[in-house]
Amino acid sequence: MSNVLRIALVDPNDATRESLKAMFLGLNTVWLEADCSRYEFFPDVLEQTTPDIGVVSLDSNPDQAIDLIERLTTEIPGTAILAASRDTDGQLILKTIRAGAKEFLTLPISDEDFSEALHRVTHQNFGSMKSGARSSKVIAIAGATGGVGTTSTAVNLGCVLAENTLNSVALLDLDLALGDADVFLDSIPEYTLADVVQNASRLDIQLLKRSLTKHSSGLYLLPRPIELQETNTITADSIRKVIGLLKASFTHLIIDLSKTYSLIDMTAIESASKVVLVTQLDLPCLRNVVRLMMSFEEMDDLNEKVEIVVNRAGLDSGQISLKKAKETLGREVFALLPNDYRTMIEVRNNGVPLIVQAPRAGITHAIRELASKLEETSQRIEGNGELVVNAGKSKWKKFWPGTK
Repeated sequence: MSNVLRIALVDPNDATRESLKAMFLGLNTVWLEADCSRYEFFPDVLEQTTPDIGVVSLDSNPDQAIDLIERLTTEIPGTAILAASRDTDGQLILKTIRAGAKEFLTLPISDEDFSEALHRVTHQNFGSMKSGARSSKVIAIAGATGGVGTTSTAVNLGCVLAENTLNSVALLDLDLALGDADVFLDSIPEYTLADVVQNASRLDIQLLKRSLTKHSSGLYLLPRPIELQETNTITADSIRKVIGLLKASFTHLIIDLSKTYSLIDMTAIESASKVVLVTQLDLPCLRNVVRLMMSFEEMDDLNEKVEIVVNRAGLDSGQISLKKAKETLGREVFALLPNDYRTMIEVRNNGVPLIVQAPRAGITHAIRELASKLEETSQRIEGNGELVVNAGKSKWKKFWPGTK
């Protein structure tokens, strides 16, 4: 079972089908694998797509829909069936549940009620499969400016996470014009993000996986387009769909952002469970961090997802001290990545990740520690642990000239 619940829907009524589809597409915990407008075609749809959940809307023909539920429960036991109807008659509900439906949803249904129903079904049907399982983690790697090492951090973090056989890890290169994640992995991909987006109308999990390039480390790569003109075909909506599919397929998704903080970048950031903001200990970088954090503070929950990572720490020439940097930022630094210019040049030029090129180097150990800390933080959040975040007035504005 994937980390995001895959759903198939049947509803002969166009209006209610579109309404349900819109609700599904707005939830991060589900992926709409298929929708169908005919009851008689739905068994074939489920056999072909094998979703976790099948939703059957009853109202067009309740008797036919209930017969369908009974058939699906017998023939496709791996898919949990939910029924939906505007009719709340007790006899109808009883017949539907006796036919094998796990839940009866009253239309129109709210996101909250639907999420609670999914939680109950997941616990009942997939409890043993999901014991110890983790939801998909999306880690966006952002930079305070160009050249601070976001791509090297993204690639090597992905390779470290992929070492764990319990993980499945994908890397999405969103530096659409100048991304070079494929260079770091010495890969010549057959397909790029542009190819995936062009097929968005028929995009599903199987097609997406076939479009990825698998590295020997276990990391899957979806690279940026080859031609600059191809970047025009990529929109925020298409990126949202690609991210949704990748979340449904992998335990971890690493996104290497561009430095433009475009609408596409911000869409990825909003989808992320954690944002790693890479900086260096120099004044331009630190000022940009303050500026970015001020902007993030205006967006719901975004400021709380950001972790600041200092790259090339220990570089002797003119760096601001870590103590002074913390005072400037008014915030703790999440992790330090040491300066190791020679090793990183070798890694880049050879197209070999740190875990292969220099497994014992200090920078490699630091990347492993970063991965471990990110995993630990995610587990605390998933386990309802508390992460202390200062509330009240912005603490960033006092560090930015011209603001009061």
